[in-house]
Amino acid sequence: MALNFLSPTEIKSLSFLDTSKSSYNLNLLKHQGVFAFKRKDGTAVAKRIHCSAQTPPPAWPGRAVSEPGRKSWDGPKPISVVGSTGSIGTQTLDIVAENPDKFKVVALAAGSNVTLLADQIKRFHPQLVAVRNESLVDELKEALADMEDKPEIIPGEQGTIEVARHPDAVTVVTGIVGCAGLKPTVAAIEAGKDIALANKETLIAGGPFVLPLAHKHKVKILPADSEHSAIFQCIQGLPEGALRRIILTASGGAFRDWPVDKLKEVKVADALKHPNWNMGKKITVDSATLFNKGLEVIEAHYLYGAEYDDIEIVIHPQSIIHSMIETQDSSILAQLGWPDMRLPILYTLSWPDRIYCSEITWPRLDLCKLGSLTFKAPDNVKYPSMDLAYAAGRAGGTMTGVLSAAN
Repeated sequence: MALNFLSPTEIKSLSFLDTSKSSYNLNLLKHQGVFAFKRKDGTAVAKRIHCSAQTPPPAWPGRAVSEPGRKSWDGPKPISVVGSTGSIGTQTLDIVAENPDKFKVVALAAGSNVTLLADQIKRFHPQLVAVRNESLVDELKEALADMEDKPEIIPGEQGTIEVARHPDAVTVVTGIVGCAGLKPTVAAIEAGKDIALANKETLIAGGPFVLPLAHKHKVKILPADSEHSAIFQCIQGLPEGALRRIILTASGGAFRDWPVDKLKEVKVADALKHPNWNMGKKITVDSATLFNKGLEVIEAHYLYGAEYDDIEIVIHPQSIIHSMIETQDSSILAQLGWPDMRLPILYTLSWPDRIYCSEITWPRLDLCKLGSLTFKAPDNVKYPSMDLAYAAGRAGGTMTGVLSAAN
């Protein structure tokens, strides 16, 4: 793999281009995969960064078709959950609790929240449990002392890997955060498990390796985040070559109504005020900067094989349309719903089937109550991280992993 960068001598004399004061066209980043700098003497320099690695095959080549003979589960489908005490993990277990005839838990992996993990074990009775923080194993065992059917407990990273490749699991939910999710996901793929993917780094940092591996082992990667689930739902049954464009919707985050010249006054507390919902600090900041949407552009490329020129971002403040696709005949297909992560998680677990949901716990969407849905183009000056993501994606190879690590 060859990376063409500036020489150390050139780098020493450069500073990043300040696009707020320069007329240099930052859109070069988006449209040509070029990184822009300026020398200390004021002259501009642009360097194309390119990785020579072969583009991996997408998880879904613009369409989703269930193979003939693919098993639909009559009894509970066995699943493993990696990251069971986090947001994705707890919502997955909520789904299992509501549908005990559809799903059962065979293995759980958590980090350090042993109090919640102990409660989950007592409720779902997994066969195997992993605790990444090895020093907490004794505390977990003490919390489970009164259980008759205690699970096997394996500490550390190896335990997480064993949960991911548990022999009885059909689908593995990867709710673990960061590059810590790569090894267990690879282990699950090599063991032939379908992946309910909620870990961005699996594709952003590991796409060129993970995707060929999934194809080799005939494993399905099913997206559990709302935007990519929306796309996945929209491409069901499309004929080959029908996908023309992907449209990712974004709430716009905390600064969507701020003028650019006011951003210099931003405080951390401002970035953490998401207009639509409460999330963790990191994802809320990534939403405010639209960095998360840039990462989702890269994910969309790896998942569906769309060229970067055919992946667009649209600000949609109501967050009701979770994303859209355009077909070759210019039809637009969209998936709508209340912003509730349980729906995309449920679909990754049930695909290709659809499971009935009660109106009590799953409120149905009332468009008349909403009244209107609005859209606007994102501001590339306000959100420069989008252009960085497009540039890294076009560079390919390890550059998307570099971008993720930098974030």
